[in-house]
Amino acid sequence: MKKVVKFGGSSLASSAQFKKVGAIIRADVNRRFVVPSAPGKRFREDVKVTDMLYHCYSVAEQDGDFTEELKNIRARYDEIISGLGLDFSLDEEFAVIEQNFRDKIGTDYAASRGEYLNGKIMSGYLGFEFVDAAEIVRFDEDGVFDSEKTNSLVSDRLAGCECAVIPGFYGSMPDGSIKTFSRGGSDITGAIIARGVRAGIYENWTDVSGFLLTDPRIVKNPVSINTITYRELRELSYMGASVLHDASIFPVRKAGIPINIRNTNKPEDPGTMIVKTTGAKSKYTITGIAGRKGFVAITVEKDMMNSEVGFGRKVLEAFEQYGISFEHMPSGIDTLSVFVEQSAFEPKEQEVIAAINRMAQPDVITIDTDLSLIAVVGRGMRDARGTAGRVFTSLANARVNVRMIDQGSDEENIIIGVKDEDFEPAVRAIYDEFVR
Repeated sequence: MKKVVKFGGSSLASSAQFKKVGAIIRADVNRRFVVPSAPGKRFREDVKVTDMLYHCYSVAEQDGDFTEELKNIRARYDEIISGLGLDFSLDEEFAVIEQNFRDKIGTDYAASRGEYLNGKIMSGYLGFEFVDAAEIVRFDEDGVFDSEKTNSLVSDRLAGCECAVIPGFYGSMPDGSIKTFSRGGSDITGAIIARGVRAGIYENWTDVSGFLLTDPRIVKNPVSINTITYRELRELSYMGASVLHDASIFPVRKAGIPINIRNTNKPEDPGTMIVKTTGAKSKYTITGIAGRKGFVAITVEKDMMNSEVGFGRKVLEAFEQYGISFEHMPSGIDTLSVFVEQSAFEPKEQEVIAAINRMAQPDVITIDTDLSLIAVVGRGMRDARGTAGRVFTSLANARVNVRMIDQGSDEENIIIGVKDEDFEPAVRAIYDEFVR
């Protein structure tokens, strides 16, 4: 069974971490395809190499002297190489990077070099073939990831590889220029490679032992989840759960490949299995709680709204005209609320309101700012009576005022809107109700 293994930045931040990773890969001959991230933080006050590269390139863009910045980046890699005892040099790679920075080749190129260089080291350390992601991961002319072309290229290029290292986070445009995914995009690369080589499993190694039921910064020592479905994870990742990049789910979901979230520092822990479907019963009624702050609700009121065909379309068209996507849209007989990200709405507030007035001609428009959305997700909710009642009772007991309720038609998630100041108390209250 072929396995694709992706290692995050904290797993590859130093030579000591590299040695842990090497031991993990060598412990299983099926771990044949390795996707590394750029070196992360070695300690709390440290700087990630990707951030160092962004800063270095910004100096180069302004025609500044970036010699010292590039030297500091080089030192991070030389420290890893020295600690691993490798007879290996990145002289040629850094010479090319320096020239490309002087030529101002692009921010995406600069950011991608963290993974590229770590991939070179990992290839030398393991004795695996190095395959540049720019060869096989493709974006179209508009910078949109080309899934099918990439899958074909990955399948063809890696078909003859016994073992390979493919850097995460980036690919190439039709003209050959480097294009990156959003931050955390190495997760996506791992999923792409898993699909392309038809892996039996995609192992994603990080610094936590699987998926936690909620954010440990809000709830102390939350329980971990043994098994979670793609659908549940997608809901939670979108709402802020950060173990896995939400876009990384799609390539493996399409192929039905399970993901195993593992801890590099505790490789003996089984972690969390992310699967397409499962008959396994969840220990708790809910699988996870996640959320995000910074939303605004625009509520539109109009008498006899429910009998006016196209009213909702007219309201949403006002947001579409100004490039603002909506998150949720709960409605009543004569009211409709649209939840959008506050940062996107505020600069265009009056234009959007004017457009709503012009196109929908409502009686009243009200704006409620500084809101949070919380998702309570779980496949066990469908078969458990009174789940919604337990959620809202827990919030009432915590004196949290609910501003919005929206339950998915599949009965696997409940979305709750609260004020930003009530976000953390609300998450803790719901967790305590279902887990404590």
